[in-house]
Amino acid sequence: MDWIDLRSDTVTKPTRAMRDAMLDAEVGDDVYGEDPTVNALQQRLAADLGFEAGLFVPSGTQSNLLALMSHCERGDEYIVGADAHTYKFEGGGAAVLGSIQPQPIPHDVDGTLPLDKVTAAIKPIDPHFARTRLLALENTWHGRVIPQDYLHAARDFTRERGLALHLDGARLYNAAVAGGVSPRNIAQHFDSVSVCLSKGLGAPVGSVLVGSAVLVEKARRWRKVAGGGWRQAGILAAACSYALDHHVARLADDHARAVRLANGLSEIAGIKLLGQHTNMVFIDVPAERLRELDTHLRAASIRISIGYLPTLRLVTHLDVDDAGVERVIKAFAAFFGR
Repeated sequence: MDWIDLRSDTVTKPTRAMRDAMLDAEVGDDVYGEDPTVNALQQRLAADLGFEAGLFVPSGTQSNLLALMSHCERGDEYIVGADAHTYKFEGGGAAVLGSIQPQPIPHDVDGTLPLDKVTAAIKPIDPHFARTRLLALENTWHGRVIPQDYLHAARDFTRERGLALHLDGARLYNAAVAGGVSPRNIAQHFDSVSVCLSKGLGAPVGSVLVGSAVLVEKARRWRKVAGGGWRQAGILAAACSYALDHHVARLADDHARAVRLANGLSEIAGIKLLGQHTNMVFIDVPAERLRELDTHLRAASIRISIGYLPTLRLVTHLDVDDAGVERVIKAFAAFFGR
């Protein structure tokens, strides 16, 4: 039986057509700026999202790190959500490698950062304090789409206070599809945006950082310093371009399957549905049964992320079809019904 993997949308495998596009890619040495497929991807995303330049990098973590290091200097500070990926799940890279101090702010339930709390966190110009330079947001956040009116308010807020505004847009296209807007309508509020192409869009590797030509040139240098310069990367860029051509609109299928999964699990005694947002479903199960549940699901060729908390995140993606969703619901029902 084929495995169904709900741990993340990072587990997708390239389709046959994507592999063919990779095989046919024209390549060159990207450190010299000579890979035509990489250059085309960078130019395309920059133009699509309304920026001057783009930089293709191996991961979203590196893309965010390069943005932070390009916006900020040593001893500067960025304001970020306390449960944001750039702060909590990227190894503390801004502090470790950039000497940039994070100032975390608790999220509201919709993923926004209350601007009054951001205001209170901005440091005065004084040698006692780190210099506040940047506000970093995330969209989607735990699957939640950040409201457009909030993004507009955050843009005005940062302009008034002389701050830059960065978006961790790892799932920017999920946000756009769910919100019924173009990705550019979201990106237009920001000074820089990191876009991941290896999550819901299904490419095997890669993110693109877009911003001004000056910022991207700084980021290119930091990419080299961080060991991220690569050579014939067009093979990977071709997969990303294929994903942009063929896998954006179908994100709506992932969202619809997440709705079906949430509805099915909500009917099972012993499971508490916490929420469903875009391609993510959050449930609570009895903590004492977590390991037993994991064993049961693995026996049914289903993978989920099991931690020490009873809250589970189930993520639909390119490699989970309708039949797979039904298999998952039945496997949960069999476990809690015995």
